[in-house]
Amino acid sequence: MLPQEAIPAGPAVLRLPVEGDADQIARACADPEIARFIPFVPSPYTRDDALTWITKTVPATWENGGADFVVADAATDEVLGAAGLKPQDRFGGTEVGYWLAPWARGRGVVTAAVRALAEHAFARGVPRIELYADVENVASQRVALRCGFAHEGVLRGAGGPRGGTLADLAVFGRLSTDPGDPIAPFLPFFPGGFPGGSLTDGVVRLTPLTTADAADYFALASVPDVMDSHVPPGQPEYADCEVLCRYAGHRWLTGQRADIAIRDATTGQFAGEIQLTGVVPPLGQAMLGYSLHPDFRGRGLVTRAANLLVEWAFTHTPLRRIIAGTAPGNAASHRVLERAGFTREHLVKGLLPGPDGTRLDDIQWARTRP
Repeated sequence: MLPQEAIPAGPAVLRLPVEGDADQIARACADPEIARFIPFVPSPYTRDDALTWITKTVPATWENGGADFVVADAATDEVLGAAGLKPQDRFGGTEVGYWLAPWARGRGVVTAAVRALAEHAFARGVPRIELYADVENVASQRVALRCGFAHEGVLRGAGGPRGGTLADLAVFGRLSTDPGDPIAPFLPFFPGGFPGGSLTDGVVRLTPLTTADAADYFALASVPDVMDSHVPPGQPEYADCEVLCRYAGHRWLTGQRADIAIRDATTGQFAGEIQLTGVVPPLGQAMLGYSLHPDFRGRGLVTRAANLLVEWAFTHTPLRRIIAGTAPGNAASHRVLERAGFTREHLVKGLLPGPDGTRLDDIQWARTRP
């Protein structure tokens, strides 16, 4: 598909691997994150594994119509990673894959490499390139967007197994006719990125939900009055809570929703959760929801969290209107929204599903960008 020649990529160059790269490749692929997200990478990874890849796997890839390169520093020739294309499918499309050494991350190297490889392939007639990333591999998904690959969905259980479970894969695609411009997330992450970014006012701290929060989230969702406010109401399944936490970074990055832990700013304890859902980009609108564990109630934490989140949204996203809904009898939630600057707009009769096939009324509130 591609000629076996070096491809310039900004601060790096894509070139054929040589046996002298084996030690650097082995050191890079010993990184737990590479083993976690690329199931066919041996773990532990040895120099012999690197030599097998260089002398057997790479030549076979080229013979079958694909391409495998190491990504090397353009000035020093140090190995920084690898990138390649699978053989073309029956319609001429292909798939790009890559990994990056721990010492090369945060420098834009892999973005430059993937972009250069994609442009090289498009120039030779490839009509479409796909990119797959584990739904938990947010860093790889950010590379996809920066390289102009549009998010196209999720393939459940389509990834290789680790720990006995098949991974869910986020799918991104780019056509040769696409502009290729970086795609800015509709909902950027908090300062500090994912998963370590946060917002705080000194009393509460908001952090993205992660898989580490699954047990706390499930315990909160199982509180009786929190269960009553579920849509529909009822006892949650732990597996559903785990999936929500596991997908949180992916859904945030792709603009679907932002799921956030409310923490005590001093102790870091998980106090509750708050989220932006129902995101409608053409309207610049999203919905606010929240719940707080009984041990943390009466301290104004949800009001603080709502104010932090809404002010961040109006400052850093295109959102212009944030709505919320409450049960008519939920006076505590009414007070939270009033203190957070929301205005009561109207009552919608029978909007929400209730227990045993009943329907519940919903009071709707809104706060708009100043």
